[in-house]
Amino acid sequence: MKVISCFILITTVSELVIAEWNTKDYLKREHSLIRPYQGSGTTVPYWDYSGSTMVTNNYIRLTSDVQSKQGVIWNSVPCHVRNWEIQVHFKVHGKGTELFGDGFVIWYAKERMQMGPVFGNQDYFQGLAIILDTYSNHYVPHNVLQHQHPYISAMVNNGSLHYDHDSDGTHTQLAGCEAKFRNLEHDTHIVVRYERDTLTVSTDFANKAVWKECFSVKDIKLPTGYYFGISATTGDLSDNHDILSIRLYELDLPDDPKDQEDRSNILPSAAFYKDPREHIDDPKQSTLSRIMFFFLMLVSALAIIASVVIAIMWYQKHQENSRKRFY
Repeated sequence: MKVISCFILITTVSELVIAEWNTKDYLKREHSLIRPYQGSGTTVPYWDYSGSTMVTNNYIRLTSDVQSKQGVIWNSVPCHVRNWEIQVHFKVHGKGTELFGDGFVIWYAKERMQMGPVFGNQDYFQGLAIILDTYSNHYVPHNVLQHQHPYISAMVNNGSLHYDHDSDGTHTQLAGCEAKFRNLEHDTHIVVRYERDTLTVSTDFANKAVWKECFSVKDIKLPTGYYFGISATTGDLSDNHDILSIRLYELDLPDDPKDQEDRSNILPSAAFYKDPREHIDDPKQSTLSRIMFFFLMLVSALAIIASVVIAIMWYQKHQENSRKRFY
């Protein structure tokens, strides 16, 4: 019995040692955000937040359903994992039924806590953005095929690209898909997987505990040592943008010499940018059109004035004739 007990003890200790050293297929707690969020006081271990972000016992609200709000939360520890998967449990909801916005972004970026115009983060960033956009700013004629919102897309930036809100990032997106994740009664989840230079985004919005692929893009080069974060914004339209949990995993993959390459100093890059819809500039009136419009408005105004004058003259003439018949 003593021999068996010793064997069990040795086996248990060995398993614990292996579990401690084998960090692959292991939740990276320093890059994860799980309830209870708060540490001592109002701090969140390994995370910093700013703007309108509010931390509660059950969720982290980046923005409330109020106009002109920006909220962010950023991991304070740089991620040196080469192949990773990040799962985000979130909820976007609000009182709006037809118009609402603007959305939120999952970031893997060089700089953190830089408030700005891209859904609460800076423009011309370096890194990866997974954009969950709930409002379309882009004009598309009815006869042109277009996608609906909410819409999920990806953008890789080396610091030289501008995110154009007016075109919903049409020119700089890698790929995208429609995604009806707003105002659902059940849980909504998104997973971003970066495996050997292939970026895959999948969702679970149907409450089936099954991932459905949104898009997958190859030849994406991302450095190590960047930060994960999430930001959200509201403008004239608004929504509650809530984060319930963030879980980051290091992928358990077969050994590959390429995984030993130093990626700490490379620039983020993508082999190509795919435009899922034809970009059409908002219609602009020509000089001739503006002149014709002005002339038409002038003629209409003169016609209205003439009609009023004629009506007054007719009324006065009618009154005079009535008085003559009376006398």
